[in-house]
Amino acid sequence: METLELTTRQAAERAALSSTSSVDFLPLHGTDYIELYVGNARQAAHYFQTAFGFQPLAHAGLETGLRDRESYVLVQDKIRLVLTSPLTGGTDIGRHVDRHGDGVKVVALWVDDAEDAFHQTVSRGAKPYLEPTTETDEHGTVRRSGIQTYGETVHVFVERKKYKGVFLPGFQEWKPRYQPIPAGLLYIDHMVGNVGWNEMNTWTAFYANVMGFSQLVSFDDKDISTDYTALMSKVMSNGNGRIKFPINEPAEGRKKSQIEEYLDFYGGPGVQHVAVATNDIIETVTALRNRGVEFLQVPESYYVDLKQRIGKIDEEISELHKLGILVDRDEEGYLLQIFTKPVVSRPTLFFEIIQRKGAKSFGKGNFKALFEAIEREQALRGTL
Repeated sequence: METLELTTRQAAERAALSSTSSVDFLPLHGTDYIELYVGNARQAAHYFQTAFGFQPLAHAGLETGLRDRESYVLVQDKIRLVLTSPLTGGTDIGRHVDRHGDGVKVVALWVDDAEDAFHQTVSRGAKPYLEPTTETDEHGTVRRSGIQTYGETVHVFVERKKYKGVFLPGFQEWKPRYQPIPAGLLYIDHMVGNVGWNEMNTWTAFYANVMGFSQLVSFDDKDISTDYTALMSKVMSNGNGRIKFPINEPAEGRKKSQIEEYLDFYGGPGVQHVAVATNDIIETVTALRNRGVEFLQVPESYYVDLKQRIGKIDEEISELHKLGILVDRDEEGYLLQIFTKPVVSRPTLFFEIIQRKGAKSFGKGNFKALFEAIEREQALRGTL
């Protein structure tokens, strides 16, 4: 398993606690797009349109001059999802799908200067993935560059201030007749990465040293454990807080943890789940359920005395109970969240739907109920 060349583990742990400079040397405006490598991009696009309400945006493939792959781009408010499949055998995309199944390959970040972002990160120890490159068509110019992160996941820096096209050069507008209505998803709140045993501090140090992120919060196996399994987690955030990456690693438990199951089936580290925000989680989850999205179910006991545990909220507890939505509170407010079952064949990638009402945290009070729900699914799969 790939590791970084850091002097000592102790240095990595110290570096992860704070960014390397008070100056934000890598200003990030948000998530530009997420690209999944999948076995059948056309069918995956249909699924995300139908089930999650994503809208068709752009397409690239044989019709646009590509011979080795095709991509469909979907959008919902500020979320752009790219689904890419190989068109021939023997490609890196096909190898990735064979090893990992359908999963996130690219987390693209919106920057003002893709070349500077590349040099800032590579000079601090990042391994290059994409040298700075210029792509041009009749709509303008896009600059992109990229670095490698955990497993085979990469970050691509996208500079598009001189581009007016539908997505990127090489893509054409995609306007199929089939266009289901959106489901109220707004933007990416955070993305969670699973890494191997004793690798969490190495990768939090990477985000601190290489990308200037700071640690928001950490959870150990006392916070995130059940009677059977445990994990450790640290949340890293960029300077303006628009990009948040929790990093998980397994911890010792009586049985196989959800992180170990992920690593086994994904074939190494990767993106575990994508949290997407909504302004009305009851309306969004109702719509998603009606479209066939399946969610994890927490025990009925979770809702006993819930109002006493979390205090006054705007929503009716009975509505949250009916839909299986979880609630947690911190010193700044509360949040509501729910997690889908895996949306791919392997028990790997899933989505979180989240609505924040002031809260800046990540639902620590819901961990036990959530992980017990995951363990029930693991037991059904025979992997607990």
